[in-house]
Amino acid sequence: MSESGFDLGFDDASQAGVYQVDAADVPALAAAARDAGLLVRRIDLAGCRDKQTLLLRIATMLDVPGGRGGNWDALMDALRDLEWLPAPGYMLLFEAAGQLQSARADELQTLLGLLQEASHWWAEAEVPFWAFVALESPVSAHDS
Repeated sequence: MSESGFDLGFDDASQAGVYQVDAADVPALAAAARDAGLLVRRIDLAGCRDKQTLLLRIATMLDVPGGRGGNWDALMDALRDLEWLPAPGYMLLFEAAGQLQSARADELQTLLGLLQEASHWWAEAEVPFWAFVALESPVSAHDS
């Protein structure tokens, strides 16, 4: 049981994955994940309308070491590594993703697929890797 009195199972890597949530749920998810001992990163996508901005915001919030390129392959490599952020588990909370969804739905779909792939990769190592995306309308992640 966590300090908050709720056990949401965030330590279960087999249940981790990519989920859509309401924006109002983000603070509670962040608090519960911290209670569960996960490293939490909130990534604000307000005003994000292109791939370069998206990748830069993610890299900045994950403190990705310099020299790691700004493309999808580099992001995937970083999401599978995270050696500079050692933790028993991870939760990424993507806030205000609606503009990106409207402007570049294909980029958002690619991101969701990469996050799902990273979650599966970490699950094999029994490390929970969660991603929650706050959107105005439903979008599905690629099932790997």
